Amino acid sequence: MIDNWARMWDDRYSEETYAYGKQPNTFFEEQLSKLPPGQILMAAEGEGRNAVFAAKMGWSVSAFDISEEGRKKAQRLAIETGVWIDYQVGDLRELAYTPNQFDAIGLVYAHFPAPIRSDFHQLLHAFLRPGGIVIVEAFAKKHIEYKRLNKEVGGPADEDLLLSTAEITADFSSYKIELLEERAVELAEGKYHNGKGWVIRFVGQKPEY
Repeated sequence: MIDNWARMWDDRYSEETYAYGKQPNTFFEEQLSKLPPGQILMAAEGEGRNAVFAAKMGWSVSAFDISEEGRKKAQRLAIETGVWIDYQVGDLRELAYTPNQFDAIGLVYAHFPAPIRSDFHQLLHAFLRPGGIVIVEAFAKKHIEYKRLNKEVGGPADEDLLLSTAEITADFSSYKIELLEERAVELAEGKYHNGKGWVIRFVGQKPEY
């Protein structure tokens, strides 16, 4: 499964242009700007737009993805912007992050396959320090209806890859919910996120104990 996904994303990210643009996701930018800089992990980070933004804001940034082409584009963007990010390629279960390492974790359109999603969320939970913050924006189940109307808005065509508030609250059940909502948004992110979509947004704080 991982190899097939890696090939798919390598194909997308091998294009000269940035698939989702060079600017950070608006919601992620807004939420991260509220936090004091520390160490952040960007999950399934692709071409690095959000990781580079975090580094510009003074964060010490780690990122991972399964796409080597995504890493190359991210490093190019980091150099262009004058920042540095630690970007690893591979399966999260095999990467050398440590418990309580990060002050924040960003998941921006990080759509893990359903059979492994909860396991990955639990790994990310372990890497987050007590009191740390998770920031999520992703396509929700209802997005399928929007994608049928406009393929340009992007997002998975498989409903199992989309998220629900129930899944988020189950995977981060101990967290203090700062924000949890589903809503329509107008996207203008590069070539592959354009038009109205339906997203889930979550900001949660890991308990201190």
